[in-house]
Amino acid sequence: MNSHHFINRELSWLEFNQRVLGEMTDPSLPLFERVKFASITASNMDEFFMVRVGGLQILDQHQVTSTDAAGMTPQQQLVAIREQTRRINDVLYDCFLEQIEPALAAAQIPRMTPSQLTESQQLALKQMVVEEFSAILSPLAIDQSIEPPNISNKTLHIAVLIADKAHPDSGRLVFIPLAKPISRFIKIPSSGQHAFILVEDVIEMFVEQFFPAAQVIHSTTFRILRNADIAIREDLAHDLLLQMENMIDVRKTAACVRLEVSSNSSHQLVQMLQKFFAVDELNTYRSPGPLDLSAWFSLTGLGGHEDLNYPAWPPQASPDIDLSESLFETIARRDVLLVHPYESFEPVIRLLEEAASDPDVLAIKQTLYRTSQQSPIVAALVEAAERGKYVTVIVELKARFDEARNIEWARDMERAGVQVLYGVKGLKTHAKACMIVRREPQGIRRYLHFGTGNYNEQTARFYCDISYFTCNEQLGSDVAGIFNAITGYTEPPRLEHIAMAPLTMRERLLEEIEAETERAGQGQDAIIRAKMNALVDPLIISALYKASAAGVQIDLNVRGICCLRAGVEGLSENIRVISIVDRYLEHSRIYYFHGAGEPHVFLSSADLMPRNLNRRVELLVPVNDPACQDKLVEILETCLADDVKSHQLMPDGSYDRIKTLDPDNPVRCQQLIYERATEQLIAAEQSKPTRFEPHRRPK
Repeated sequence: MNSHHFINRELSWLEFNQRVLGEMTDPSLPLFERVKFASITASNMDEFFMVRVGGLQILDQHQVTSTDAAGMTPQQQLVAIREQTRRINDVLYDCFLEQIEPALAAAQIPRMTPSQLTESQQLALKQMVVEEFSAILSPLAIDQSIEPPNISNKTLHIAVLIADKAHPDSGRLVFIPLAKPISRFIKIPSSGQHAFILVEDVIEMFVEQFFPAAQVIHSTTFRILRNADIAIREDLAHDLLLQMENMIDVRKTAACVRLEVSSNSSHQLVQMLQKFFAVDELNTYRSPGPLDLSAWFSLTGLGGHEDLNYPAWPPQASPDIDLSESLFETIARRDVLLVHPYESFEPVIRLLEEAASDPDVLAIKQTLYRTSQQSPIVAALVEAAERGKYVTVIVELKARFDEARNIEWARDMERAGVQVLYGVKGLKTHAKACMIVRREPQGIRRYLHFGTGNYNEQTARFYCDISYFTCNEQLGSDVAGIFNAITGYTEPPRLEHIAMAPLTMRERLLEEIEAETERAGQGQDAIIRAKMNALVDPLIISALYKASAAGVQIDLNVRGICCLRAGVEGLSENIRVISIVDRYLEHSRIYYFHGAGEPHVFLSSADLMPRNLNRRVELLVPVNDPACQDKLVEILETCLADDVKSHQLMPDGSYDRIKTLDPDNPVRCQQLIYERATEQLIAAEQSKPTRFEPHRRPK
């Protein structure tokens, strides 16, 4: 494979975060939406450094010189990442300080600095430090002769250089961690305003209150990011649950991959921090404004400022679901497909709750990858087990950054009698599937739910995902075989309809691409359309290049990483790639192949990445019901027509904002999909027959 045919994965991801940042810099957005995108940009960068940069640093330290598909060594990738990261940070802070903060102040939400405080405000804050903060916070002495304290990942700290008053040259380093329960934003009494000051500014103002017998020489705010790219050796782990708990502990003390300091920090103090955390200048980032802008997301929930957010789009009830009847009756009659968050996630929860209390339900089998803090899904599974139903749950403990929560849920379910399995050895179970086995007059029937997102009612409010309900016997047979193979540690049976990674999913997709390629070669219409989060797999990309050369028209909506080069003469003239960044996170995976007029349409839990296709349990589910198929195709077509919030991938790997073709009729796909969901519900309500029901005398 020619390395010039591929875009580096890490740089493509940074291009995605650049598009997120572009929403923050867009003055047409409501102010709080711009603040959210600033927060998301900062949060994305944190995870990128912990997960991706940490791994590259380890490879570079071991002098690994092998290259990726784009022909870049780990060292070359790190150099390019630093350059692009600094450009992103420059734009982020320039916009935040020059546009966002002045706009917040104009909206009566000013961030106060110490120099802006009145004398009475200073006295009130000093009293807060003396009476509250000094009692809660514990300074940590940094002494080379003793075991160093654990410095928490992503937590703000104040570094203080102090000296004995009698020996001013004897500088000592002390850290003050600013963790919960102290709020980052300290409200300042101000007439008609939500004025606030940052807790780190307050602590630095009165830091001498923590060291009454010492002299404060310098102080500064800092923050570190630790490497979270820690592998689990399952072949050596006799108890995966214990191994995961140990991994969480190890992550707390992993190597520092990034040191963040204020740009006005003293050179002496920064050097001491670099030495303590073993971080060089290249991995030290100086910020001209507040550190950790991800915290600003909480400000967007302030009451009384509804005009600073997008107008609310409350999730709509699906016209395909009759609230007056059981979901089992609805699904037995026809397949149902929901598009979240435009359509409510409530039916997914209700299906599990009905199953828990229904005496005819015999068993529930489900995968859980990520859940909410107070998950009604987990509560329903626990209730079902307590009612004597046979409940089996595959909990993925290796869901990065959700390990601790999943361990807690797993133990709760085990105590209730749920049969809990911790995924498949050597693989991560990322599939989203639920099977409910019910005894009915005609015999046993399997009710199925497949999702492109997690069983998490919180993220279902702002992730664009698909829920598919069916009791199709053929799909049910495949799902039963999948669950039985996983729980019985046996070789999976031959699946007739569903493709499963790591066994058959890549092969199935390659077969579909090859079939379109052959049709194009025969002069037939040949079309591939798809929607996913990432496209990285070299074999899939190579097959798409071959299809393009044969004349297949390929339109892809890839939200994030895309290693394919689109629109390159002689390679990919017939491939168009767009990316949409809007108020909701594009998360659904839909794959469409023209099939000579008999389309093959799939939904999936998987993106087209080697990790998904090689090292995860993923599902590619065919959707054959005509109405559900049409709904998925309509989503694809609407997204691919977006000319308001979409960017097009250019041959050099950059992205250009797509210009609106018709200013009088712009196509903003998320708005159109929501409007359709609303209109369809209204039409369904109006089409219901009017019935006159007399009042009856109370008994």
